[in-house]
Amino acid sequence: MLRSILSDDLPRSRWLALALLAILVGLAVAPFLFPGAKSLNVAAKICVFIVLAASFDLLLGYTGIVSFAHTMFFGIGAYGVAISLTRMGAGWDAVAVGTVAGLVVAIVLATVIGLFSLRVRTIFFAMITLAVASAFAILASQLSDLTGGEDGLNYRLPAVLRSSFSFGDTWFGVRLNGRLLDYYLVYGASLVLILILLRIVNSPFGSVLMAIRENPFRAEAIGYRTVVYRTIASCIAAATAALAGALLALWSSQTNPDTTLSFDIMVDILLMVVIGGMGTMYGAVIGAVLLVFAQNYLQDLLAIANKALVGVPLLANLFHPDRWLLWLGVAFILCVYFFPTGIVGRLRQKR
Repeated sequence: MLRSILSDDLPRSRWLALALLAILVGLAVAPFLFPGAKSLNVAAKICVFIVLAASFDLLLGYTGIVSFAHTMFFGIGAYGVAISLTRMGAGWDAVAVGTVAGLVVAIVLATVIGLFSLRVRTIFFAMITLAVASAFAILASQLSDLTGGEDGLNYRLPAVLRSSFSFGDTWFGVRLNGRLLDYYLVYGASLVLILILLRIVNSPFGSVLMAIRENPFRAEAIGYRTVVYRTIASCIAAATAALAGALLALWSSQTNPDTTLSFDIMVDILLMVVIGGMGTMYGAVIGAVLLVFAQNYLQDLLAIANKALVGVPLLANLFHPDRWLLWLGVAFILCVYFFPTGIVGRLRQKR
């Protein structure tokens, strides 16, 4: 049963299996185990970025496509839901229309970019996607009547997803309200999307993608149209990223260029895939959890260390909370040095 659910892609490492189980259960009980607005927000972001990183890994790790336009599709999904909720009102019909519209636009753009650009070499394709993503971000910032410009859009969610909506009971001291339902909507949808991606990469289609990644000329020689397969992979990744953006829009109630279209997000998902391990959906899970945790709690940990070392001026200054990006960079360098194939790759090799 478990083998079927995971599409025969078992962790193949005891420690990896334990880590994945801990993440699955931890995210499922996070609202009760770690009550509070910040912890719930971090858990929801982990769910969203797991999907986003996994969809990017489908391009980079499984197909060998280097794209810098992935955040564009993420933003399209988020803005689709945001614009619909702003124009049509806080109803499920607006959520459905916005999600479908975001999917259609993302797939069409991915198809156009793929058919016209995937014939060129890797570095030139990466530059083309970077140019397209930058142009789209500028366009979103300037179309203030539609997207709200730099300030973005604020909107109301369907009534059942709001904090004010109550189910009239509490479990383990946690009030059962719309915010909790919203979190489990994000959690459940993210879990389903990851399982679908696992099914795709472990299907014959996924095998062709990996063959193209290893040697596109040989794959072309034995009869596979590499441009078509790469374009289809780009469309699947774009659609999944758009769905991740829609989930973020349903969670945050606010969408702007900084939270959906920023190049910093592109760097983040690239780090998640590299840290976790390219070419493994499980790597996206591990990488997303580690990076989102570091971004949200590393400053707090440094503040504790700084307070403990207050009597040692040099060390206290080194562990100042404002230097969290320095320590994040050091952690990344160490991770790449000790885990050149990513954490998942290293655990599987060790086994």
